[in-house]
Amino acid sequence: MNNLLRILTARLRHAAPPVLASLLGLAAIAQASDHLDSPSVIADPRADIGDLYAWTSPDGRQLNLVMTIVGHTFSDKLHYVFHVDSGSRFGLTTATTTIDCHLATATDMECRAGYGDYARGDASVPDGLEGTGTRFRVFAGLRDDPFFNNVKGTRAAYNTAVAAMKAGAKPDDAGCPQFDRPTSLAILDQWRHTDGGPAKNFLAGWTPASLVVSIDLDAVAKGGPLLAVWATTSNAKRQIDRMGRPLTGNALLGTIATSEISDQLKERYNAATPATSSRFVAEIEKGLALYDGFDGVCGNAWLADAHAAPRHRYRPLAKLLADDRLWVDSRATECKAFFAVELANFSGKSDATTDCGGRTPNEDAIDIYRSLLATGATSGIDDGVDRDDHEHSTSVFPFLAAPDPSAEYAQ
Repeated sequence: MNNLLRILTARLRHAAPPVLASLLGLAAIAQASDHLDSPSVIADPRADIGDLYAWTSPDGRQLNLVMTIVGHTFSDKLHYVFHVDSGSRFGLTTATTTIDCHLATATDMECRAGYGDYARGDASVPDGLEGTGTRFRVFAGLRDDPFFNNVKGTRAAYNTAVAAMKAGAKPDDAGCPQFDRPTSLAILDQWRHTDGGPAKNFLAGWTPASLVVSIDLDAVAKGGPLLAVWATTSNAKRQIDRMGRPLTGNALLGTIATSEISDQLKERYNAATPATSSRFVAEIEKGLALYDGFDGVCGNAWLADAHAAPRHRYRPLAKLLADDRLWVDSRATECKAFFAVELANFSGKSDATTDCGGRTPNEDAIDIYRSLLATGATSGIDDGVDRDDHEHSTSVFPFLAAPDPSAEYAQ
């Protein structure tokens, strides 16, 4: 699978060197929403975070967390960490709780939740392993990947955009490609199909190693009810990968750079923290400009500043995305709207104020994310795949569906 992704990416790069990289790396979306994004994670898929999910339980007592790992096993050389920052106001967190897990032996997962609870043992059974203080429960093992994506349709859409840019579609002063209406319609139509037919989920049957934690809310909401969640993998020497929202690290960094520069950017980004990520804002602005053109209208991306100088049109959104944390309002028990906390704070959407936000395993988060970047709304970009091939739970631990018995674990 990894070789196929490298081949596809290389073909696109050679087809239009200055443009392909500008239209999202295919490798970033093929197996999960964030993976194969730098040489370090390519070298060891067990260090590669595919997706991160975070939401409150229906009874309002726990924060549920899921980290999928592109490799099908965990490494005893790595720590897998959930970071939960908390505060009373959006964007301002004052306390942090970490849930740090690693393999103590080939069969024993060891996890520490802050300074308050500890668990060690076989966490691969469906009920997982409960901490000695009964504040959290952990599962670590193979599960069906809840992420779904029409990769071929996405690739066809990007190829259409590449062809239009090579044919003369020029960027405006902010860097947004000005596609005419027929081109934009063709891009969006390609996105909704696979090889000209109904859209297909490229990830059906994928079985990543999955780390699942359910932890008492009062153990993580030390600084206030608003939670900002991110995940990392690290070894004894350094942090290797990090993730918050889907696609941010892959889709918006080095998008008009050579592969060497792009790799360097992503290595530095993966080694950074939300507090040290402001240096990536200018690069993310370039990626946002490209996304803004997909619907044929430049300047309508979410949070685009019409009054700023063109080069700063996308700065407000770039600053938000550079922070790259999943925001969860722990006071809400309904979790159906990805970006709900951000939309409530920046756009005053009243229907978002009663939703916990975060990201659940059943949401079509990738379409919402892309739509906000391209249309300024939570719809408009649709890859034609609206649900996974398995049903996942938001209330029954370990949440993700068990893999099919015939699943290819060696993909």
